[in-house]
Amino acid sequence: MNGNIFTYGSLMFDEVWCQVVTGRYPSEPALLDHHQRHALTGLSYPGVVATPGAQVAGRLYRDVSAVDIARLDAFEGPEYRRDALQVVLVSGEHVSAWTYLWLDPQRLSGQPWETDAFRLHEFLETYPPAAVNPDATPGS
Repeated sequence: MNGNIFTYGSLMFDEVWCQVVTGRYPSEPALLDHHQRHALTGLSYPGVVATPGAQVAGRLYRDVSAVDIARLDAFEGPEYRRDALQVVLVSGEHVSAWTYLWLDPQRLSGQPWETDAFRLHEFLETYPPAAVNPDATPGS
């Protein structure tokens, strides 16, 4: 079954998204309320956890195929859980979207993860999305 996907880390970057999924999907900026994005200790990608009053900026991809959702599940790996949450579009519209939530609070660095500081090319060398398989390394 197709669904919307909210991304907030490496998958917001076209270079990563287009290597993980096979289809092309319309996308737009979106916000996830009551969650916070954190840098993860020793990792280049972030994790999002529920945090009252916080907000995460990200990207919503619409009507993603079931095949590509399975590919995203494999890419994210067991360190994340896919949950259906409400995101808010620039227009103010609320939309349901699958979002990958981080499961291990002990790995949160206590620092925010900033998109401007993300080293995309190093990430692609370390976590090649083209190699997505059931044993893939996560990389929200």
